[in-house]
Amino acid sequence: MAKKVVASLQKGEGKNFAKIIKAVKSKKTGAYTFKEEMVALDQVKQTLAK
Repeated sequence: MAKKVVASLQKGEGKNFAKIIKAVKSKKTGAYTFKEEMVALDQVKQTLAK
């Protein structure tokens, strides 16, 4: 199933998106968790600035 998703993202409209993975530190435990987002290419800098 994952192969179909990756293949569909490489065609047409999927090339206009980027996957952003951020490491976020928990205030409660101090452990890091990862947040994943699919963002349009023109909004990558704005998303990372937050």
